[in-house]
Amino acid sequence: MTTVPGGTTAAGGAAEEPEAVAPLAVRADAPEVLELPPAHLELAWRPLTPADAPALHTLLQAIETVDQSPQRTSEPEVVDLLEGDWKDLSTDSIAGFDDSGTMRAYALVEVRPGDRRTVRAFLRGGVHPVWRSRGVGRAVLAWMEGRGRQMLAESGKDLPARLAVYVDEHMRDQRRLYAAAGFSPIRWYIHMRRDLRAPLPTVREPEGIHVGPWAPSLDEAVRLAHNEAFLDHWGSEPQTAQTWQQHRNHFAPEWSFVAVDTAGGREQVAGYALSGRYEHDWPVLGYTCGYTDLLGVRPAWRGRRLSVSLLARVMEAYRDAGMQYATLLVDTANPSGAHGLYERLGYEATHGEVLYSVEI
Repeated sequence: MTTVPGGTTAAGGAAEEPEAVAPLAVRADAPEVLELPPAHLELAWRPLTPADAPALHTLLQAIETVDQSPQRTSEPEVVDLLEGDWKDLSTDSIAGFDDSGTMRAYALVEVRPGDRRTVRAFLRGGVHPVWRSRGVGRAVLAWMEGRGRQMLAESGKDLPARLAVYVDEHMRDQRRLYAAAGFSPIRWYIHMRRDLRAPLPTVREPEGIHVGPWAPSLDEAVRLAHNEAFLDHWGSEPQTAQTWQQHRNHFAPEWSFVAVDTAGGREQVAGYALSGRYEHDWPVLGYTCGYTDLLGVRPAWRGRRLSVSLLARVMEAYRDAGMQYATLLVDTANPSGAHGLYERLGYEATHGEVLYSVEI
């Protein structure tokens, strides 16, 4: 018996009614009351505030140093974590302080306003290395999961939902912690680098398209192009005007380019490559580099090697600025074949991240 898309079987019998999906407010199974981590952990807990940015940065430095994180969080990036009109630190964050008033643990949960296909609660937390193996990490994770479920239930969106946390692939203890709490590894991402001493690809711009420098006047059109370009990418959701401006502290406009189609007398953004300059990572990495934060081509302009044209321009800009490598991050399961494209252009894997989730 063959099932046909119309909802009936080819033999003419009626198909079974699909099982009704419970509202997200029910599926999220959110706790009515969210307790702070227990007192026996000997930390005093309160919400984070923007004024905590220096202390949180100090804590993250200690965590990332011991964990040998390939990327480090700068103080401007910490400030960014604590800002955003859609965030409410009074309910969506906590920090644990010892008797001296030093921050020893933290937790942040964020649900972004633009999610339309899957509502995502991103969890971020950590414990100072000296305070590990005392149950603090498990308590922080339990709080993050509980608050994440509450925020999903409060979102007002009856969509599939996800509790999500990114973990460096080499962090076995963290991965075991999330697995023990019921999180599953569902996506792998690879950081790649390309030696700029090797000859750069030579690519002719497609006819009717000009690849030129990014400019503020193009930024809104680039945001809209990004939303369209990533519409078919797993886990991607539209960027609002607010979220688009986040994480711009290390944006490098001199290393960013936009492909504009000038045919027909109307300029349209066809693709883009936006870069960042993360100098605070260079001592840890052991080399200088330009980082391609975002690369995208709108569907109507695919198949014309526009991605290669954009990458060639950013690599040339990095090299001219004296950088040793071009770097980027790729989803290994990206259906566009981006991983293979980067390999063919000379990019090599350096380290990975794993997305752990609870699908709701």
